[in-house]
Amino acid sequence: MEVQAEMEPSSSISLIAAVSYGIASMAMVFINKAVIMQYPHSMTVLTLQQLATSLLIHCGRRMGYTRARGIDLATAKKLLPVSIFYNANVAFALASLKGVNIPMYIAIKRLTPLAVLIAGYLFGKGKPTTQVALSVLLTAAGCVIAALGDFSFDLFGYGLALTSVFFQTMYLVLVEKSGAEDGLSSIEIMFYNSFLSLPFLSFLIIATGEFPNSMSLLLAKCSYLPFLVILVLSLVMGIVLNFTMFLCTIVNSALTTTIVGVLKGVGSTTLGFVLLGGVEVHALNVSGLVVNTAGGFWYSYAKYRLKKSKPAKTLSDLEAHKK
Repeated sequence: MEVQAEMEPSSSISLIAAVSYGIASMAMVFINKAVIMQYPHSMTVLTLQQLATSLLIHCGRRMGYTRARGIDLATAKKLLPVSIFYNANVAFALASLKGVNIPMYIAIKRLTPLAVLIAGYLFGKGKPTTQVALSVLLTAAGCVIAALGDFSFDLFGYGLALTSVFFQTMYLVLVEKSGAEDGLSSIEIMFYNSFLSLPFLSFLIIATGEFPNSMSLLLAKCSYLPFLVILVLSLVMGIVLNFTMFLCTIVNSALTTTIVGVLKGVGSTTLGFVLLGGVEVHALNVSGLVVNTAGGFWYSYAKYRLKKSKPAKTLSDLEAHKK
């Protein structure tokens, strides 16, 4: 009975984590794009997001709303690479949004699942099943086909986005490894990540010359209500996105997190065409998105079959959220 009680919430939490991450990730792309269009200092935005995350979790822990443990030096050393790769990913992604429109940005980021599959194999996770491997390859092929139809080539912007793909792959694999081996909940990993980010990001905004001009511009911009609303949304959604991403990676896998990102990209791309304009639709775009979606559904079916044949894993997050 106790085993069954653990297995039932595992399935529901896995689904909720994946859907929540997809929605948060889709919203965050548009919110960040809106902020960067009016406020070009992307590193300062990232620093504010991490500061808000650290303060919220710290206050929640002190007030008893979460059972997340405090900072442990040994754990911090283990998670330092996660924090570095995460911030490198977000920094390059935000920088690429300055010159790359949303449909093109998403098309490049859709190459992440293939990179995660390769990285997982190289890091000793084992060879994926044939159906999982073929579904991810089909999804990547759909991305390439769609990209061929609508890329207005920008070497610098796409270089930044591709670099972001590399760092995203590395931190997803490391997050999955950290959560599985150390028994950390998603809130604890998120707290360590944001806390360890602050010294690194503070140094960067000073070294790159963003500070103090970025803060002066930010204070001036905040007097404009629409920008203030978008900025607050960015800070809140940054917390939501981090939590759902880490939760999805821990209770599912790094590959599942990236596949969810690919599937939400179909909706984001469509909204990007409608809301932003400036991107011409070609037959290759539609064909690529159809192939991409088919690969995503195939992967979902393959993972469902695998999960039915294996017992559910114990979730540290269940314990972290019991009150």
